[in-house]
Amino acid sequence: MGLTTVNLFHIRRKTLLKRFPLTHELYLRQVINRKKNNSHNFSTGILVFEDGTSFSGNGIGYEGDAVGEVCFNTSITGYQEIITDPSYSDQIINFTFPHIGNVGTNPEDNEADKAWVKGVIFNSNVTEPSNYRSIKKLDNWLKKRKIVGIVGLDTRVITNYIRDKGAPKGIIQFSRKGKHNLEELVNKSKSWNGLLGLDLAKKVSCKNIYHWSSLKSWDKKKGYTKNKKNKYKVVAIDYGIKKNILRCFSDINCSVTVVPADYSAEKIVKLDPDGVFLSNGPGDPAATGKYAIPIIKKLIANKIPIFGICLGHQLLSLALGAKTKKMSLGHRGANHPVKDLSTNKVEITSQNHGFEVDPKSIPGSVKITHKSLFDGCVEGIEVKEKKIFSVQYHPEANPGPQDSKYLFDKFLKNIIAVKKNGKKKRY
Repeated sequence: MGLTTVNLFHIRRKTLLKRFPLTHELYLRQVINRKKNNSHNFSTGILVFEDGTSFSGNGIGYEGDAVGEVCFNTSITGYQEIITDPSYSDQIINFTFPHIGNVGTNPEDNEADKAWVKGVIFNSNVTEPSNYRSIKKLDNWLKKRKIVGIVGLDTRVITNYIRDKGAPKGIIQFSRKGKHNLEELVNKSKSWNGLLGLDLAKKVSCKNIYHWSSLKSWDKKKGYTKNKKNKYKVVAIDYGIKKNILRCFSDINCSVTVVPADYSAEKIVKLDPDGVFLSNGPGDPAATGKYAIPIIKKLIANKIPIFGICLGHQLLSLALGAKTKKMSLGHRGANHPVKDLSTNKVEITSQNHGFEVDPKSIPGSVKITHKSLFDGCVEGIEVKEKKIFSVQYHPEANPGPQDSKYLFDKFLKNIIAVKKNGKKKRY
């Protein structure tokens, strides 16, 4: 008697489980879960690009639609930190890591008080949380923040599509009834102007000045602890600042006063800072630069040590005479190799940016300190004698590696050096 299809399936399952016990079992669970969650014969979620290309799956999070620039992130950890990073404003994130939701969510891991991302795309169904710090399931957390999500898509195929098209515009929709008007969704996607020429820093920036509560970086044994040694004063210009950047300043005994993106240089100087920080943020740096560049130029003229990250790096470069441009593909992930040109050491960095500094436009007085080993992108600049420098990547390390936290120490050394030599007269 021949083997039935069912018997063949079980033999194959046993063979695969013997060879790949973990990975195949996870795959089988995914298949079972997809069947459970898709008992209906229609798709509740859809992703549509401006050229009409569409991908169907199941909706999660907030029921509705959202349009934005579709990008991908290659990080295998830190999905909550990524989603709450203000730099992702007006973007839809395609996560390449297949298992999302396993650590749940908690208030401590938010990088901002509000999530500015438009939508999220996951390969598999959101898993049940299995972490002692988890407070809320990811699905419910997304729903509360009105973030549209979709699962069940081949994120590898979508990543290849994005690579081919270069960060295309798209729209994501979740409808429990499975009613998707493809033509209408394509038109909505086309009508969105995109990130080029768009100033988003004012949108995500704080509206009023505030002082950071001086919490230090998270410790596995102690959690968050307070810094009781606030020896140095830093003013941080908020273009979309992440909370962990503020914690890193607490680690080096700095108290931080956070000011809005368009806060004047005169007002900053009156705060008598030992150093000024230019934060990360979303949007086109050239558009933000219309009001940010004059402020930064005045701060440079006042001999104040300056440190910039991401958008702050781009704005500092613009203030020094360089130009920025839109990348065909941005850098988003926690596995980006960057070479320190002064030491020849390679750092594995966390990155999130869709614009870059044009290397051909950088003045001779500005030194390029770091370069991407992926595409040669400018990842750091410095004017040593003026005690100002910046990097394109994220040394605050959450999510991502901690190879670059020395940059905060470098900023502190610049502050101490200027204080030692005495402050120049300001305004």
